[in-house]
Amino acid sequence: MASGAYSKGMKKLIPWLGSVVILILIFVAIYGVVQQSQRSAANTPQIQLAEDTAAALNQGATPNSLIAGRVSLNTSLSPFVIIYNKSGQVVTGSGYLNGTMPRIPFGVLTSANNHAHHTVTWQPQSDVRIAAVTVSADKYYVLSGRSLREVEANEDHTFQITTVGGALALIVLGFTFIAYKRSK
Repeated sequence: MASGAYSKGMKKLIPWLGSVVILILIFVAIYGVVQQSQRSAANTPQIQLAEDTAAALNQGATPNSLIAGRVSLNTSLSPFVIIYNKSGQVVTGSGYLNGTMPRIPFGVLTSANNHAHHTVTWQPQSDVRIAAVTVSADKYYVLSGRSLREVEANEDHTFQITTVGGALALIVLGFTFIAYKRSK
């Protein structure tokens, strides 16, 4: 008889447990969609910079004529461009890490072959994360990037908001369950 009561009690809990799972999945999905949207949007200016630079190189512009300024990857949020030769050696660029232009792994550059562009999150050192876009030009590879510092801060904020929203929704569901049980 006790196991029958337990089974009957569990059957009554199934809709509530299902509701908990559904709520959790909804808030996880909300976070996932917003996070992916924020991260994908972080590539937009770099795509344009890399494609425009590659087009100018293909039309005969010299690499040095296309680069202006100096961007510190350690501290700046500004986008930068680095031009590599087809062997993966730095030709010129505006992005500097600890005073030198960094080399990205060669495979990241070659991944742009036969594609309009290739996007990657590049972490050249532990405290620097870059939204990087590579484009293959006729004689060069063009990398454009910018810091993910603010994007990742926004992602953290989104996580906090969805976590609080999910927790509040679960609390409301819990109180609803308690009120329902007491009303019987």
